[in-house]
Amino acid sequence: MLATNQWCEPEQAGSFTRTEAQETAALNRYGYLVKRAAAHLRSLVGSMVDKDDLQQIGLMGLLSALRRYGREPDEQFESYAFKRIRGAMLDEFRRTDWRPRQLRQQSHQLRDKTRELTRQLGHVPGDEALCAALGIDMTTLLELQYVGQAEAMESLDMLLEQQSESQLGSSNLNQLELKLSLKKAMASLPERNRLLLLLYYSHELNMKEIALVLELTESRVCQLHKQSVEMLSKKLAQW
Repeated sequence: MLATNQWCEPEQAGSFTRTEAQETAALNRYGYLVKRAAAHLRSLVGSMVDKDDLQQIGLMGLLSALRRYGREPDEQFESYAFKRIRGAMLDEFRRTDWRPRQLRQQSHQLRDKTRELTRQLGHVPGDEALCAALGIDMTTLLELQYVGQAEAMESLDMLLEQQSESQLGSSNLNQLELKLSLKKAMASLPERNRLLLLLYYSHELNMKEIALVLELTESRVCQLHKQSVEMLSKKLAQW
């Protein structure tokens, strides 16, 4: 089951301040989380985002996590900070609109064509069928699938962030309810979709690594991940 505390804010422990030297030491200690988050999201943005810029954004997310945590880092901090770092990176992607307009349009065309072929064939079309229908190669297909996947992830992250922010300073009971809602939503997903989200969010594998684990193509994993995220978003929005 997904480690639900990874997407939820920890209980706040009142005011807590650090000296500049202590913050610098903490940034150095947990800097590896920035590299991990950058590697985790790198496949979504390809070469369109500079690696150094991405890590700088991540460091700001780590600093925010340290200041918001409210106490000395403990066993919960790593998962909390990873979520904040990753969220800071996704926020920057949204702010700068890193996807060219033409690429977004092509991604939407892929979505529509996939639905059309699924209705015609009675099953999800394979990579070759999609490439032939759209007149593109496999590299372009994967790039477009990552764009669509990123949009779905941003939507889910915004929903989770809104729910988490609403629980800041609230009772332990309300925070528990939020975690249970996420756990319930995860449990309602089909087994393969649930496993895919577990591998991505809890074990922090990227799409290529998940494809090896599930013995699927990277393209198919992208499709399933987007589907899983959209299903989870709908469940959480309903609750």
